[in-house]
Amino acid sequence: MIQTLEWTEQGVRFIDQTKLPTEEVYVTCTTHEQVADVIRTMVVRGAPAIGVAAAMGIALGIQNSKAETVADLKRELDQICDLISKTRPTAVNLFWAIRRMQEKFEPLRIRSIATIKTEIIEEAKRMHAEDIAANQSMGRHGATLMPSQGGVLTHCNAGALATAGYGTALGVIRAAVEQGKKIHVYADETRPFLQGSRLTAWELMKDGIPTTVIADNMAGAMMKQGKIGAIVVGADRIAANGDVANKIGTYTVAVLAKENGIPFYVAAPLSTVDLACPDGSKIPIEQRSAREVTHIAGKQMVPDGVSVENPAFDVTPAKYVAAIITERGVAREPYTESLQKLADSKAAVEV
Repeated sequence: MIQTLEWTEQGVRFIDQTKLPTEEVYVTCTTHEQVADVIRTMVVRGAPAIGVAAAMGIALGIQNSKAETVADLKRELDQICDLISKTRPTAVNLFWAIRRMQEKFEPLRIRSIATIKTEIIEEAKRMHAEDIAANQSMGRHGATLMPSQGGVLTHCNAGALATAGYGTALGVIRAAVEQGKKIHVYADETRPFLQGSRLTAWELMKDGIPTTVIADNMAGAMMKQGKIGAIVVGADRIAANGDVANKIGTYTVAVLAKENGIPFYVAAPLSTVDLACPDGSKIPIEQRSAREVTHIAGKQMVPDGVSVENPAFDVTPAKYVAAIITERGVAREPYTESLQKLADSKAAVEV
């Protein structure tokens, strides 16, 4: 299994996703500031992976603290969390992880500093293990929705690289293949950061799953030609009504899927569901550097002086989503009810 990130004695180790697919390079962060930078610069990316990275960054900061009192340690925790919270605004898993680490700290305030540090580190490790288990469970639920054979389209990278391991959308595909389904993946290249062509194709090649990379503007034609039987993508935030924020271009794919009568599925852990957010209009959309659009591999592709828009995400209305696959089961319309039921449930169920 690909080690997207892991806690080591030397620090938090990440595979550098900006170097893939031509170089497999790992970086080790020894401070929480370095972890924040790794998240900000997309060395690590994908909502679940960002959440685990945030937890490990917080744990690293607490481990490095020189605080002599619990009160001082709490102040440092707040400063660490504030820094990490400013890295990527759209991925709700980031804020979920920060809250969980803060909540873990509170009952520990009566304990020794050494004990607090140990417990905070263990909580980050626990979140890493839970994410992998959630993805595997999600894969089993989603595999039943995949066609027995034929093409499945995905957009961006929602695989092991976007999580602690196994993947969300690609986890569904992996589980379907493990069940014997004959799936051929069509991977949108996903401009401007090329997560599909660089990362999804790299992952699936390692797994031996047949994959064809297509330019984003080819997806509709492939659907019309009957080459696509289903679509499955990940998510960075899901509103209470089922509206989905995912990598820019996802909305276009969803509309094309509706036009061509193809089911459009979203796979994401329940930590990505923001029940406090009523609908997609309330989801903040991260704006990234124009250089990601104007340059490819360091080569300028756009004339100087031309204005550039680079929103990292778009929002797909719930009406285009056939189902939302989570680790506790599959949610269907009305999502306001089904997502709440899954969030409240203790065991995997279909609603």
